[in-house]
Amino acid sequence: MNIMLVSISERTKEIGLRKAVGAKRSAILTQFLIEAIILCFVGGLVGVGVGKLLTLGISHLNPLLSKTYIPAWAIGLSFAFAGTVGICFGMFPAIKAARLDPIDALRHE
Repeated sequence: MNIMLVSISERTKEIGLRKAVGAKRSAILTQFLIEAIILCFVGGLVGVGVGKLLTLGISHLNPLLSKTYIPAWAIGLSFAFAGTVGICFGMFPAIKAARLDPIDALRHE
């Protein structure tokens, strides 16, 4: 959520320009929500990758754990959780961006 809030504060002029040209609140809200979800999915992908590497490392170190693996349902659950986090914590910054007044946003330094 903090990353998205910083992203909005850095792109205030862009948001103001888009609103001044005629972008609707729903378009801006959708843009920032999609951005938050993509960020969370990339984080989930990195997490699954690190988990897979750790699983492979553990299975090579100990012969008793050679059949260690990550089930597909756990990977699916992790991406579902990442998407939910993206929606929940991306909603507030997206609403904040959609409610910006175009004149104030263009004046923002």
